[in-house]
Amino acid sequence: MCLGIPGEVIELNTEQPDLAKVNVSGVKRAVNIGLLEGESVGPGDWILIHVGFALAKIDEAEAEAALNFLKGLGQDYEDELDALRESRIE
Repeated sequence: MCLGIPGEVIELNTEQPDLAKVNVSGVKRAVNIGLLEGESVGPGDWILIHVGFALAKIDEAEAEAALNFLKGLGQDYEDELDALRESRIE
């Protein structure tokens, strides 16, 4: 199962402006924010991530609700976090 997971932007990559470091339930990694062209994205913002790409900017309340729902899925959510840990965008 592939899920869209909310992540909080913790820093932007100044050398590669289409990349940002995010925190997804304690997993920190780079994601591509290029699909959010035209949106203002910065540290503290929440984004919806799928397969290493930010699909949408969301607010904190929506992110919290989504995370609570996803955590309720149990193993599917844990599998998605494992896949995020193993994936790399540099």
